[in-house]
Amino acid sequence: MRYGISNLSIVPVHSEPREKGEMCTQILFGEHYTILEEQAKWCRIKLEFDGYEGWIDRIMVNEVDEQSFAQLSDIPQIVTTDVFNIVQQADNYTNFLIVAGSSLPHFDPVSRTFQIGEVIYNILGHNISKDRQGVREIIIDNALKYFNSPYLWGGRSPFGIDCSGFTQVLYKMAGLSIPRDAVQQSLLGDNLSFVEEALPGDLAFFDNEDGAIVHVGIIWEKNKIIHSSGKVRIDNVDHSGIYNIDTKRYTHQMRLMRRIIRD
Repeated sequence: MRYGISNLSIVPVHSEPREKGEMCTQILFGEHYTILEEQAKWCRIKLEFDGYEGWIDRIMVNEVDEQSFAQLSDIPQIVTTDVFNIVQQADNYTNFLIVAGSSLPHFDPVSRTFQIGEVIYNILGHNISKDRQGVREIIIDNALKYFNSPYLWGGRSPFGIDCSGFTQVLYKMAGLSIPRDAVQQSLLGDNLSFVEEALPGDLAFFDNEDGAIVHVGIIWEKNKIIHSSGKVRIDNVDHSGIYNIDTKRYTHQMRLMRRIIRD
């Protein structure tokens, strides 16, 4: 078995091994994966963070050995919470950007360095999540940083993000791991019977005419939801669903609400 870790800001993951294949998710900087299958131009990978599988361009693969891969799963996960961070290779003054939700393996808070493979990096920025204190506040504070970020199917970054990518990355920044897709997320936690029971950071799920869950958002405050629909936005929410404050109509039909955070 072979393994890899992203040393690029964003790696697109496709549902099939071709450029025109649908982008189903993205690997963020510092996230590691198993290489399941190889072709001349493509590799099928399984992301360690959420078990998601898909195809990435072989030129974007950054391999690590089995021992290094095992260590990545054992060490504490440090995650960036600034929307953008400037990163430099040690002894190399070329800057590049990484986005919120990126992982920093072997992070040293004193020197503000971390390591991917044999390469040591310096990071400039202030907001690094280290624990789970104030989880709800962390989730909402970070959610508001994405306000007006464009919707992008399969996206997990401020440059473009879909509804379940939005909730997943926000939970990751608060030290919680949840699955990639809305349907999978809806199976976690405890059910809430009424919108009035929901607390900031709880998740609300919405279905289509066939009863399939197609959307998820984060409760912000009473009867308000922040979600990615066209862009990351705040709308009203009640037992019927999401009421778009711009179009003055309901856009999503409420299915259920779940509480994953253990207060």
